[in-house]
Amino acid sequence: MILFNKAFCLFLFIALLISSCKVMSPKAYQAMLNVQDSLNQGWRTAQIKNDNLEDELAKLRADTASLGRRLASLEENLSSSSSEAKKLAANLAEREERLKEVEDVLRKREEAGNQLKDKLQRALLGFKESGLTVDMREGKVYVLLADKLLFSSGSIIIDQRGKQALAELAKVLNTQPEINMAVEGHTDNQKVRSLGQIKDNWDLSVLRSTSVVRYLTEEEGIDPKRLIATGKGEFTPVDTADTPEARSANRRIEIVLSPKLDELYELIK
Repeated sequence: MILFNKAFCLFLFIALLISSCKVMSPKAYQAMLNVQDSLNQGWRTAQIKNDNLEDELAKLRADTASLGRRLASLEENLSSSSSEAKKLAANLAEREERLKEVEDVLRKREEAGNQLKDKLQRALLGFKESGLTVDMREGKVYVLLADKLLFSSGSIIIDQRGKQALAELAKVLNTQPEINMAVEGHTDNQKVRSLGQIKDNWDLSVLRSTSVVRYLTEEEGIDPKRLIATGKGEFTPVDTADTPEARSANRRIEIVLSPKLDELYELIK
């Protein structure tokens, strides 16, 4: 609009200047019209460019606003993601710390188990030829006593040699109050003769295990709360062969020693 006003004023000024001098010739008049057409065309071109620029400006403003909103959203998401990442990192660090604590407890438990096994092997070395073995499996110490070391055939009364072995075992266990004991009775798969309260292998295995528990608590002073008596009959054999040697190996008392797990349970709650 400004360009048009300037062009029109210039055209009017030229026209007045020419008319004030003399009568305008047709040629001069045509030239003046040509100038006017040129100025009008220039104004229209300028107006189109101006409209295009205004459209482009409006589009740029809209794009800028959209980008601003997107940037704000991204910054908000980034802040939220950063906060969530910090929480996850803290949670991971806490879990890793607890894992280290659990691993430390398990390592100490395994070390204690190996030390206990070594002590028992030394203390019970004299009974090895009588069918007593000590080994460690899955973090637990197993003391295996053949039935011939403890009982006469079909009996639940511990003989003198068996009492000597249990007494040596108790000396070690009384120095290890953090160790719990499960006394398991096992038999072979041969039917027993009905002897009073003993009806079958279940009875024989249970009554033999309770005989051992009673001796350890009543004669050797082990806290009864540390002991469990169980009977498994013929159903957990160490040798499934149908031979006298296999049946002899299956007739046994196993004393399973395991550390108390209070500390470990607290860690994994």
